[in-house]
Amino acid sequence: MVGAVMKRSMQWDIKGAVGLAGIFHFFICFASGCLLPFLTLYLRHLGLTAAMTGVIMAVKHLVALVWRPISSSLARRHNKRRVFLIGSVICSSMAAMTLLLFPPIGVNRESERCNVSQQNDNQTVHVFDFTSPGPQTKTFSVPVVNSTIVNSAFNMVSEYRPALTVSSTSTSSTQSPSETRTVDAGSNATSTQVDLETKTMQNPTPERSRRSLKRRKEKQETDVAHPGFLASLKVMDAQHQMFFLVMIVVGVWMVISAPLEWIADDGLHEYLDFVDATDRHTMVKPWRLLGIAGGMGSTGILVYLLYCVIGPVLHIYAYAIFMVIMVPVAAVLPLYRHKRERLPGSGLKALQLVRGDSRALLCAISALLSGMASSTLSDFLLWQMQDHGASELQMGIALALAPLCQAVFAPLNRIASHFLKSHGRLLLLAISGLCVQCLYFSFLWAPWAAIPAQLLAGLSSGALWWSIEAQCVDIASPGTEKAVYRVFEALFLDLGAGLGSLAGGFVVQTFGVGVLFQGAAVMLALWCVALAVLQWRIPRQRRINYSRLLAADASEVSESESDQDNDWLEKAMEEDKGNNNKSRKLGK
Repeated sequence: MVGAVMKRSMQWDIKGAVGLAGIFHFFICFASGCLLPFLTLYLRHLGLTAAMTGVIMAVKHLVALVWRPISSSLARRHNKRRVFLIGSVICSSMAAMTLLLFPPIGVNRESERCNVSQQNDNQTVHVFDFTSPGPQTKTFSVPVVNSTIVNSAFNMVSEYRPALTVSSTSTSSTQSPSETRTVDAGSNATSTQVDLETKTMQNPTPERSRRSLKRRKEKQETDVAHPGFLASLKVMDAQHQMFFLVMIVVGVWMVISAPLEWIADDGLHEYLDFVDATDRHTMVKPWRLLGIAGGMGSTGILVYLLYCVIGPVLHIYAYAIFMVIMVPVAAVLPLYRHKRERLPGSGLKALQLVRGDSRALLCAISALLSGMASSTLSDFLLWQMQDHGASELQMGIALALAPLCQAVFAPLNRIASHFLKSHGRLLLLAISGLCVQCLYFSFLWAPWAAIPAQLLAGLSSGALWWSIEAQCVDIASPGTEKAVYRVFEALFLDLGAGLGSLAGGFVVQTFGVGVLFQGAAVMLALWCVALAVLQWRIPRQRRINYSRLLAADASEVSESESDQDNDWLEKAMEEDKGNNNKSRKLGK
């Protein structure tokens, strides 16, 4: 009997369940922090443009927006959450490793850090000396950094002589002495001509051009006769081929990895709900922030130290390693599924609750615009820092400061909300901080100058999410709190981030990173003014939260609040009595 009681108590160990869930979310966020914040920088390393990078990141966010709720619902309906988790962890690491198959194209921006051009890429260029008689030459080495350097060596010759005739020496005795080669030194590239009138007359160039045109037409006809995606890829250049292949890989990767957090979070929430301990669910959030900060900072330091050995692909290896580490944790993660079915249409009901409340609708628009601005920062801030000479060490430390400050200074959000008397004012403060951050980054002058703005980002992000949580508590009906919160989360992290990445890529391609950040700052400033005016015009409706009334102690409720509740109850009872009396009179 005692053994059965002990076994039952170990089975429903709440602290152990929350601890294992915290470890799982720490590792998954650590792995995401190793690669996802640096993904746009890696795409730039591959040779993709800003517009291509923005489209790929937009596809990533929009795939997560559509597939995440569907996969979470399927895993719960078929009771396959653990299978989904383990399969997603293993397959996502393999999908991320697929990015290693694509070699970088174009000019490598980071080659000068390891002095590759000075060690191996030396080319010998022969320049003829015209001042001394005889066929003497001078030899010097030129590092090949750009083709214009080699061409400038030949342009030096044109200052002395427009053309040079060099006798073509050969060991063959049958060579005619009249054959000569003329080198045009005044042009950027060398051209060789054989001055043989007999060979020129026998080999006319129009015939060759006709044959080449005929071959090109035949090739075009064969390409048109066999249409398809692979055939169209063959016609494209290397950059567009890389773009489409990387976009496909990223889309498949997000289909595999997107359900991870939602499935694990749903299983833990239902586990805690079964034992009436849902208040412990919020204890997992600090572990996520610490995992993201740890992944960004540690990977930035490792890439900085081992760049000349392995290069920027270390981000992908780190992501794959930590994903594999999560497999045993996912195998023992406490998951539970209620036997009773979830209320149908909870997502649609949550959308109706957000749309039906004016202040919640303003908060939803704020989340959407804030997600657009935040995605532009997360996608192209590293480009801005790299253009100013920042290394992965500086990038990793700067990025890690925002979630670290958000985790450490989380209690300040409660103090600020109590001081401001309204979470709507806290929302204004959060949007204002994000606006200042965008404007600051548009005038970034040094790599380490990003640190103050990142500290501000931690406070503004914390204030934004705290105001969103408070808004969810105000409008949510019993059983829909989590669904309402996920509506705001999807607007910020998926829909807003996808639209921001898509628009940001084309703006950077056309105007530059600085103009993008300034445009985001102007958008947030205008919305901040409009939000303040609308919040002032909309009357605030105070709603009674029944869960708070049931959970509150008698000592925590003030006399004024109890008087107001009694007045409300008395009015309701009086109205009910009046209605009953009227019905009785009508019945008589």
